[in-house]
Amino acid sequence: MQTINIHEAKTHLSRLVEQAARGESFIIAKAGKPLVKVVAINSPEASQVKRIGFLEGEISVPDDFDRMGQAEIERLFGSP
Repeated sequence: MQTINIHEAKTHLSRLVEQAARGESFIIAKAGKPLVKVVAINSPEASQVKRIGFLEGEISVPDDFDRMGQAEIERLFGSP
């Protein structure tokens, strides 16, 4: 993500607003210290982003998952 100093942000505000509206968020910093993150209004809130279970219903785990490749593993490493 691009970080821009506050002076440059004031100078190029129109261009930066267009950039954020296209979904390219950026950070405005003062003296190298990040102050704010500029994002498009329709960007999802951090609390709206759902990661756990995002593949639910898309994949399936076979019943023998814990035994897959067992014969080859035993062949390579020897059976106990």
